Amino acid sequence: MAMAAGEHKSGTIGDINVTPLIDVLLVSIIIFMVITPLTPKGLDALVPRANPNAGGDGRPIVVSVDAERRVRINQDQVDIRQLGSRLEDIFETRNERVVFVRGDSSLPFAEVAQVVDIAKGVGIDKVGLITRKPKEAGQ
Repeated sequence: MAMAAGEHKSGTIGDINVTPLIDVLLVSIIIFMVITPLTPKGLDALVPRANPNAGGDGRPIVVSVDAERRVRINQDQVDIRQLGSRLEDIFETRNERVVFVRGDSSLPFAEVAQVVDIAKGVGIDKVGLITRKPKEAGQ
C-alpha cells in the first residue's frame, strides 16, 4: 500500500499497486518449476531385433555403408542406384517399415545421409542409425 506524507492538493495518490502483479509472477514461477521436471528428455531409440509378428521373414533390415562406399542390405551388396527399388521390394510384404543404417566412422555424414534420404524417399516410416558399441567407442 502506498502512503503519502504531507498534504496533497488534489486529494488522490497516483501510485500503481504492484501486489497482484507480484502474486501472478510468483504463481507462474511455481507452475514452471513443477512442470519442468515432467518434460521428457533424450531421444527415442530403436533397437534392431527380429519381430515374429512382422510380415516377411521378420529379420531387421540393416543398410550399411563401409569405408569403400559399398552399400549392403544385411549381407547382400547392392548398387546405391538400385537401393531404393530393392528397399521397395523388401518392404512390399512387410507391415512395419523400419530400416537401420550403419555407416563407417571414416565416411562423411553426407554419404550416410544419402542412404537415409533414399530410404525416406521410398516410404520407410522409421530410419534408425546404428552407432558403435560402447566398448568400441573407447578405442
